[in-house]
Amino acid sequence: QVQLVESGGGSVQPGGSLRLSCVFYGFTFSNYVMYWHRQAPRKERELVAAITSAGGGTIYPDSVKGRFTISRDNAKNMVYLQMNNLKSEDTAVYYCEARELRPPNADYWGQGTQVTVSS
Repeated sequence: QVQLVESGGGSVQPGGSLRLSCVFYGFTFSNYVMYWHRQAPRKERELVAAITSAGGGTIYPDSVKGRFTISRDNAKNMVYLQMNNLKSEDTAVYYCEARELRPPNADYWGQGTQVTVSS
C-alpha cells in the first residue's frame, strides 16, 4: 500500500514563492509517474505538473508554465513543486498523485495542502 503526504502549503503574497513537497511511503517509487493537481473552490480539479518516473520529462499547462517546476528525488521518495511568481488564481488545495506505470496501474492520492495567495 502507498501513502502520499503533502506539505509546504501556506499563505503568501502575490509574487511570492512556495515549495510543496510530497513524500511517497511505499515500495518502488521509481515505478510511478508523479503528478501535482489543484482544486480551487467551485472549480474543477486541474493538473498543474507531471514528471516521468525517472524525472527526465515534465509537462505543465500554460497557466503555470514558466512559474512552476516539478522535480523528484527517487533516492528520497520525494516529489516537489516549486512555485514562483504566485498569483491569486493559484489559490487552491494542491494534491500529489502517484500513478503506477505497470499493471495493476494503481493510483494513489495525498490529502492535499492549502495554498493561499493574497495581499
